[in-house]
Amino acid sequence: MSFLFDYFPIICFFIAYKIGGVYWATLAAMAASALQVSFFWLRHHKIERLHLITLILILILGSMTLIFHKPIFIQWKPSVIYWLFAAALIGSHFVGTKKSLLAVMLASKITLPDAIWKRLSYSWAYFFIAMGIANIIVAYHYSLDTWVYFKLFGTLGLTLLFAIAQSLYLYRFIKPNTDKS
Repeated sequence: MSFLFDYFPIICFFIAYKIGGVYWATLAAMAASALQVSFFWLRHHKIERLHLITLILILILGSMTLIFHKPIFIQWKPSVIYWLFAAALIGSHFVGTKKSLLAVMLASKITLPDAIWKRLSYSWAYFFIAMGIANIIVAYHYSLDTWVYFKLFGTLGLTLLFAIAQSLYLYRFIKPNTDKS
């Protein structure tokens, strides 16, 4: 369910694009992102940082798309998000705690040696950099239709494949939980 909630603006963008084109899709994604943040606030009395960053970017780049009538602004959004993720993952090794951002986020779920957390963090950062570059290549060298399909299906598929590959790599390092509580 969380997966659908996180992808709600993208799904709305895709459906609206198929019905009314890129400008209606941009409006739909802006509204869906605002609804997503509002719903989360009403339900949990807090706002997820990822949703807030996405909302701000979609409002800025979506508005530029609508004002200047140029879809390229909304096409840049995924790359900006990916590169912000990469910067946060890489930056977490140099600023703040001794643990990487991934280690802080996932330490309650799995236990890994520090060197593996670091390797995992950098591999995801490089993946996000590559995804941002791939998005720009598709945006500038292929049709808008191709980019929309890549945005929904291509990036989702590549992310799932990368996550599976990471899981297979991590399997040998995960320590079993011996708590009997």
